[in-house]
Amino acid sequence: MDTSFIMFAVLAFLAVVLAFEGLYNLWASSRSAEARRVAQRLAALRGELQVEVSIAREQNLTRLPWFQHLLDRSEAGQQLSRHVKASGMAVSPGELILMSAGLALLGALLPSLLGRPPILGAALALALAILPWWRVGSRKAARVERFERQFPEALDLMSRAMRAGHAFPTAVKMIGDELADPLGRDFRILFDEMNYGVPAHEALARLADRVPLPDVSYFVVAVMIQRESGGNLAELLDKISAIVRERLKLLGEVRTLSAEGKLSGQILTALPFGVAFMVNLINPKFMSVLWTDPAGQKLIGVALFMMLLGILWMRKIIRIRV
Repeated sequence: MDTSFIMFAVLAFLAVVLAFEGLYNLWASSRSAEARRVAQRLAALRGELQVEVSIAREQNLTRLPWFQHLLDRSEAGQQLSRHVKASGMAVSPGELILMSAGLALLGALLPSLLGRPPILGAALALALAILPWWRVGSRKAARVERFERQFPEALDLMSRAMRAGHAFPTAVKMIGDELADPLGRDFRILFDEMNYGVPAHEALARLADRVPLPDVSYFVVAVMIQRESGGNLAELLDKISAIVRERLKLLGEVRTLSAEGKLSGQILTALPFGVAFMVNLINPKFMSVLWTDPAGQKLIGVALFMMLLGILWMRKIIRIRV
């Protein structure tokens, strides 16, 4: 092969890669999440950003209000509402249920329209039905992780403010002004509630309800007890901050030790599908028995059921709560 052609191909490849890199950097400089947070922070410092915070305990009832009222009548529905609210997503529990049901129906009908066996439709319906719940769960986990990283810093800031002579509401306002979202937003709501006449214990209880973090519940209980019995709140906040940091340190070690188990579970879950896909590409007739023969369809159903049990069992093993 001609050397000049090889050089041209290499240079063309590098040019395309650099072009994509430049376009990404151009987009990230103004459109990424970090750039938006910096722009909002600068606008807030200049006084150009007006943040509207409602002190009412509002629910997203503009869409499917009848379904939301129906869910709120049961304890399970209320837990579902708290779970969805903790994710920070603009979706109501009713919409989540209907979206999951619609995707399940689509997954069940699609294989039959394509001439595939019903067992494939059941598996596809289950996978598509889980997808919205997985999205909400992943967003909630990411939001809780951000809370965990910010909360010790918030406690230290509040302790230093109170040692400097500030009152508790002023220290709460400083946290809301200084810290980024999501924790800063919840503390701004807490300050507005106390500033506009909501009792302190009720405002703190609402904070614990909004933030699905045990450390926040401990903080709320400690502040309530201190306000009733008295004591050095700054020292108490220092101790809570130290406990939270030690717990996060232990949690990091647990996550490191369980990373191998998580990777093994992901590989074992993806391996049968990858092998089936490759075998189907190499020899489609060999794999067609599983789709056409009734015994093959039963084997697929049993295999999927056993894989689901294995995934749940391994998840139970590697999920250690700290």
